[in-house]
Amino acid sequence: MGAGAGKTRRMPRAVRERQMLDAAVRTFARLGYRAASMDGIAELAGVSKPLVYLYLHSKEDLFTAVIRREARALVDAVRAGVEPSLPADAQLWAGLRAFFTHTAEHPDGWAVLHHQARTHGEPFAAEVAAMREEIVAFVTALIGAAAREAHGTPDLPARDVAGLAQALVGAAESLAGWANETEGVSAKEAAATLMNFAWAGLGNLMRGERWAAGR
Repeated sequence: MGAGAGKTRRMPRAVRERQMLDAAVRTFARLGYRAASMDGIAELAGVSKPLVYLYLHSKEDLFTAVIRREARALVDAVRAGVEPSLPADAQLWAGLRAFFTHTAEHPDGWAVLHHQARTHGEPFAAEVAAMREEIVAFVTALIGAAAREAHGTPDLPARDVAGLAQALVGAAESLAGWANETEGVSAKEAAATLMNFAWAGLGNLMRGERWAAGR
């Protein structure tokens, strides 16, 4: 028998932490923050409860770590999905595809970000707000680029661009929840729904055709 026989191989800390976070995402998404227990998360992760506390300190710290991980993964997925050399409309389409693909492939993570984190106050809501603002800033840049492509100059006022970006991201958030809860709706279909809705209006704005009340 070799010298190492009978000894348990120590799992690297990063792997253990990933297992804990994976279990926490699933638990928080399905039970909610208040109903989730450290005992249940530890059992699902296949580790002891003291180990969860050793690595992640408290339920609040664990929830914060989950939010940060899932938020970073979503932002990175959207950015990675966009090829900067493409025209602005193709970039927006690629970004929407990446957003809806990620939220569809990680429904528990999206549930934590979109539902759980926002309903349990600070510091959780602030973490999600930071993620949202990063995505809004990214979309704002794409809409500004579209205006420049259409006119050669950024004819759309900065306030209009900012408002359009906020509206588009808000619509994407709602649509992602609906797509995840509606059988048969693909990420591509969700992205196309929002792209058609958004680009029709953006196209009019690029041509200087504004809607006005009382027409």
